[in-house]
Amino acid sequence: MPAPLPVPIEFRLPDGWLPAHPDGLDTSEVAFAAVHPHPDDGYAASITIDGQHLTPDQKLTELADTAVQQLRDLADPVEIVSRTDTGTPQAPVLIQRIHLTATTGTTRRELALSQVYLNLHDVTDPRRHAMIRLTLTATAAQHDTVLPDFQQFLRTVRPDTGPEA
Repeated sequence: MPAPLPVPIEFRLPDGWLPAHPDGLDTSEVAFAAVHPHPDDGYAASITIDGQHLTPDQKLTELADTAVQQLRDLADPVEIVSRTDTGTPQAPVLIQRIHLTATTGTTRRELALSQVYLNLHDVTDPRRHAMIRLTLTATAAQHDTVLPDFQQFLRTVRPDTGPEA
């Protein structure tokens, strides 16, 4: 069962990407997952969305560090290739790219992850904040090919403020 997001968002998948079925991808810790229709050497690139509520003192950098540590528990090596803080003081954003080697099924693969961490206000209570993490995972060989799709997807992500009047 997918994990709920702390705040509702809306988005549009890039052309051709397909929502992942629970039996095809472990979606238990994400709110939404989609896969690219053309796998690279048996591995389908994916876009996942997850999130959590933030305490007033939590920083996106801390959450990104925790995610990297969790990856290190599953893969070796794990390397942060780049990390950038952007956005505004009211709506910070952290972007990081990670390269890792992991076993998927019985195959050892070189993978690349692009992660975007958004700090969003809860539209029902602006004093509350939430982190939404958007992740592209692909083989290292396919990553740069599917990255423009991920960037297109990112441009469509916004808070869901409910039905339009």
